[in-house]
Amino acid sequence: MNELTVVIAQNPATLNGPDERFQWLKENLSNTQIEGADFLLLPELFLTGYNVGERVHVWSEAKDGFFAKKIADLCRAHNIAIHYGYSESHDGRIYNSAQCFGKNGQRLGEHRKLMLPPGFEREYFQRGGHCEVFSLNGFNIGTLICYDAEFPENFRHIAKMGVDLVLVPTALGAQWGVVAHKVMPTRAFENGIYVCYANQCGNENGLEFLGGSCIIGPDGHDLERASMEPEFLRAQLNLNAIKSAQKRLPYLEDLKRLTWSGL
Repeated sequence: MNELTVVIAQNPATLNGPDERFQWLKENLSNTQIEGADFLLLPELFLTGYNVGERVHVWSEAKDGFFAKKIADLCRAHNIAIHYGYSESHDGRIYNSAQCFGKNGQRLGEHRKLMLPPGFEREYFQRGGHCEVFSLNGFNIGTLICYDAEFPENFRHIAKMGVDLVLVPTALGAQWGVVAHKVMPTRAFENGIYVCYANQCGNENGLEFLGGSCIIGPDGHDLERASMEPEFLRAQLNLNAIKSAQKRLPYLEDLKRLTWSGL
């Protein structure tokens, strides 16, 4: 298949805890913007909330935990793949993670945040160690969480793994608009791939989120972009657009000439 219909859910940050957040997801899966889509992307730490302090530990769960199973059930019931951020508990450690369940409820892929920014994340979470690629509708898909995607090295690494689409669940504060408006389009353009960037909106315990979720084409131009309010973005992605972009500007191919760079 050459096409993938994606939806980004920009949820209100005021949702309190896993029960309320799961219920919001369940209720909104019947939204006309989501119905019939192949794929739904939710923000960083969607299941717990981001600026919740020690509760990221209290609300953490294993990758096959209680809410993971309930979200997998939603995938089967609504015939949609769901990718969401959560606080992962594993071997006594906590990770800022994301995972994707397919339409049949089976896990397609997972990612642990590689780069922890200055602040509370370094106190609460352990770093992940690698990137994975999974496939859906013929698209090779990878994940980078928030700060991960602000390093061109990470994007170039995953682009060289052959991805067509990079998913970026984020918790971007209102003061960092340059990341959503400038950096993410640049990452799409310089690799000739699609980027889906999913943020929360509103205020969570004193932290104001930018909103600004977006779906960006391989030419670096917005296909859809959200405001600062709760919103659903929907777009149809086509593999031919990637081929055209990478043929017009063969950055990944020409990179091989830079033998001195070590990239």
